[in-house]
Amino acid sequence: MPHEARVRRWLARSRLSPEDIDEVMQEAYCRIAMLPSVDHIDQPVAYMSAIARNLMLRRLKRQQVVMFEAVSEIDTWRDETPSPEEQAASRISYERVLAIIGTLPERCRRVVELRKIEGWSQREIADHLGMTEKAVEKQVWTGVRAVRDAWLRAEAQSENRMTPAGEKEARRW
Repeated sequence: MPHEARVRRWLARSRLSPEDIDEVMQEAYCRIAMLPSVDHIDQPVAYMSAIARNLMLRRLKRQQVVMFEAVSEIDTWRDETPSPEEQAASRISYERVLAIIGTLPERCRRVVELRKIEGWSQREIADHLGMTEKAVEKQVWTGVRAVRDAWLRAEAQSENRMTPAGEKEARRW
């Protein structure tokens, strides 16, 4: 279910009618429900997308007239699952952001964690911490700006370490 919107958008780009999209999604859910176990599914969105793709292909094959755009969309379809390298880079970036957040002052850190990581609303945070919503907004703004600035500084330092000395001198001029 968390991937339904993504699969529906892809099906809509394939020029299926809303009714056909509903039927494909229903049949995909039925196929998944009939499985004896889902333990073998490592990447649910890829699995659901593959089922929907196969069902759509069957549906198009049964039709008398097939829109060219629908077939070309199927041919260009690519699983949007990130590569292992992209997953590792995302994990490293996430850990780096958490480390930066950990350096914020206690109150600011807690507000940023609740808002940006745990997804609480400003009202929920204000009630929980006994603050005004305006104070929560200010702490989020301050914390996000501090995280962004620390990220940019780290990127600049990393780039400086990677650039040969001769290039650094040439860039100054």
